[in-house]
Amino acid sequence: MDLTTIDGIDVMTAQTILSEVGPDLSAFADENHFASWLGLTPSKDISGSKVIRSGTRKVQNRVAASLRMAATTLKQSKSYLGARYRHLCRKLPSKTAAVKAMARQLALLVYRLLTKGQAWVDAGAAQFERRRECLDLVGLEKRAAARGFKLVPIVGESS
Repeated sequence: MDLTTIDGIDVMTAQTILSEVGPDLSAFADENHFASWLGLTPSKDISGSKVIRSGTRKVQNRVAASLRMAATTLKQSKSYLGARYRHLCRKLPSKTAAVKAMARQLALLVYRLLTKGQAWVDAGAAQFERRRECLDLVGLEKRAAARGFKLVPIVGESS
């Protein structure tokens, strides 16, 4: 499979991934274990059902570093992943959190491509924006219903 079909992953990133982990990812139970091994998942220290500390694990991994670099290249991209990265930059408190979250998404796509042979087909930024608008509308309707209101669409405006 061609890893460079994923937007943001260039030849050098693909070579880094394949040289560090190889084409066989059977050592990982699923894509979440792969992302955790890369250090791209949040870590919480819990004691007595109370979160003592949360943050990121300190993992030195060349694959994770290259995926984080690949994630930063998506800022100006007109693709689905570019729109997702810009959304994460607006939603998350810091740019580093958005970069890490996007690197995790890229790691999941790489895992799927190498293990299941699922090719990445870019749907485009417009598709991501339409999906976000639908999800935002559902969230607004739920919040309005919780307060006893109902959203009514405007059919036509009269001037």
